[in-house]
Amino acid sequence: MPRPTAAQLAYGSATVVLSALALLLFTRTTEALGVVVIGVAAMALGLMVAAVLPARAARRSRARGSGAPGARAGREPAGVGEGAGRG
Repeated sequence: MPRPTAAQLAYGSATVVLSALALLLFTRTTEALGVVVIGVAAMALGLMVAAVLPARAARRSRARGSGAPGARAGREPAGVGEGAGRG
């Protein structure tokens, strides 16, 4: 299982804290069971945000690539074959 990135940890943690705070303020619950339910819901939401983050980043990076799909196929990466190993 790959380790989470810094962005995943940051977004997931921020989601947990902010969603828990918002839910506690909106529901105005003071019972222990209500606080536990809100905490579990906030943790699940934070986990979902952290898990979805890499998929979004991958889609964005593919969308930012060249206009035509497969346009880069067959090309060597920069630096390969251009004097590699010299000097």
